Amino acid sequence: MKKLISIRDRIFIAGASGMVGSSIYRNLKNSGYGNRVNGGIIYTPTRKELNLLDYNQVLDWFSHNKPNVVIIAAGKVGGIKANEEYPADFILQNLKIQTNIIEISWKLRIKRLLFLGSSCIYPKHAKQPLKEEYLLNNSLEPTNEWYAIAKISGIKLCQALRIQYGFDAISLLPTNLYGPGDNYKVSESHVLPSLIRKFEEAFKSNINTVTCWGSGTPLREFLHVDDLAKACLYVLEYWNPSSRIDENEEKYDSFGFLNVGSGQEISIKNLAELIAKEIGFKGKIIWDKDKPDGTPRKLLNIDKIKKIGWAPKIKLDEGIKKTINDYKKELKEGCLRS
Repeated sequence: MKKLISIRDRIFIAGASGMVGSSIYRNLKNSGYGNRVNGGIIYTPTRKELNLLDYNQVLDWFSHNKPNVVIIAAGKVGGIKANEEYPADFILQNLKIQTNIIEISWKLRIKRLLFLGSSCIYPKHAKQPLKEEYLLNNSLEPTNEWYAIAKISGIKLCQALRIQYGFDAISLLPTNLYGPGDNYKVSESHVLPSLIRKFEEAFKSNINTVTCWGSGTPLREFLHVDDLAKACLYVLEYWNPSSRIDENEEKYDSFGFLNVGSGQEISIKNLAELIAKEIGFKGKIIWDKDKPDGTPRKLLNIDKIKKIGWAPKIKLDEGIKKTINDYKKELKEGCLRS
């Protein structure tokens, strides 16, 4: 199968310092990309070097550096509490970042663009597992609607530019992610890193109770970020939305995006118990039912991406062990995002 990008390409990763962007960078390098000897390069500008919220600065940077493949892993992210407290920041910053990059990439005729959305954009009460065609067929989950609306806008902008102008922009919708470089600030982090920090701090301080949000009953799917990084490269290299995935399938011009997940789910209660066991915490777990649960269940249907040849490799228990070790290492080295 012919690759749609090459090791000679000039690749820009927006958000390269974050958990997702840094994993994508590592995977690209390990796969032979970014080798200047072969004419390739990977651009990973920091926030100080490139303010993605500033349209003119982004345009100047693109005009000067001339990337021809763009990966958008940048944006303001956070859990239920952060979405609740900073709704304007979530929608404004994400809209600006993604629109600046997508519009400029289209105007400068970038060869391929990959936009990373999120599984949280699906309706709250959509049929499970979630298929790509369920997008926008019902109301959103209120606890993260600001972030979701911004991400839907990015996916739809890519879709519109593909339909109207033939711009090769594709999107992936990852499930809940975890792994090295995650944000462990309790007020902003997602559930899995938040639980790791809570249980690790309780264990180290000999505290015998840990309080967790909600009832613990919601079901969630988790994907290690290194599996996502491999999915990103795979679709950039091989996925053409205008082609049929198999002879019985329709064309995917109407979508231009694919789900990416593990295909496995776990309750938040069982997740907390798994993390507590791995850390060695033997105290009591208290569930604060006054706090919101969020969507009751969220599991992605990943049939389409599996049909084009990608599948997850890292099991949840294995990934959690690795992530706890990464947390301890980052804490010791003073580079923990918290």
